[in-house]
Amino acid sequence: MANTTLWNLVADLKSPKYKWVDLTHELSPETPHWYGFKPLQQDLLFDYADGTPKDKLAPMRCYQYSVASQYGTHVDAPIHFHADGRSLSNIEVNELVFPLVIIDKSAECAANPDFILTVDDIKDWEKNYGKIPEGAFVAFRSDWHKKANLDNPDENGIPHYPGWDVKAIKWLVEERNIGAIGHEPADTDPGFITTREGAYPYPGEQYILSVDRFQIEVMRNLDQLPPTGAIIITAFPRLKHAVGFPARAFAIAPKEE
Repeated sequence: MANTTLWNLVADLKSPKYKWVDLTHELSPETPHWYGFKPLQQDLLFDYADGTPKDKLAPMRCYQYSVASQYGTHVDAPIHFHADGRSLSNIEVNELVFPLVIIDKSAECAANPDFILTVDDIKDWEKNYGKIPEGAFVAFRSDWHKKANLDNPDENGIPHYPGWDVKAIKWLVEERNIGAIGHEPADTDPGFITTREGAYPYPGEQYILSVDRFQIEVMRNLDQLPPTGAIIITAFPRLKHAVGFPARAFAIAPKEE
């Protein structure tokens, strides 16, 4: 008799006991993205609108897309910052599912857009929710996905957005052996670091990719999930030599009783 354990698990996860939350921005020319990238471009190659096959091919609609590898909600592979790091095609499928930990600092970020998440913040979180499990995906909730402009520039055009302290990321890797991190802004590091003249560029991002972890940036809807108890599934193309790509990430969490 066939073993249907996994089928039963899927049925259970799709039952009313759980909620599924999309953590991904819709992909379009209007998608929030890093200021250095052009908007996604969509060119129509074939169309079925008039019912006439083009070049004797079947009448169908087909587009060609041009998009930056780190556009919208996306994954950063280690090779993004390190030439000897793994690319997306080297990431195994069993690395795409994690226990999800959410550290909520949205109130602090609302009060201070230059907020930086520290080791003390993580230790305080553990006092309330317990030890972060090994292999976890740790997401920094800032509610930044609600911003019309991720850069949040001031009157002088200087960006202000929150980020990780590199020491906090190191602590998570060295003390908790986490699997990946994620956040809502387009950078790992806060704006006051990435835009500081003469500063070491992107220390947090440099570090997390140097230790063979990937990260998901420009996330959304973390406010719909509990601090603990959910799982996250991350998906992206198995693209050869890819430094990153727009990703689809979603979480499954128990519904509150």
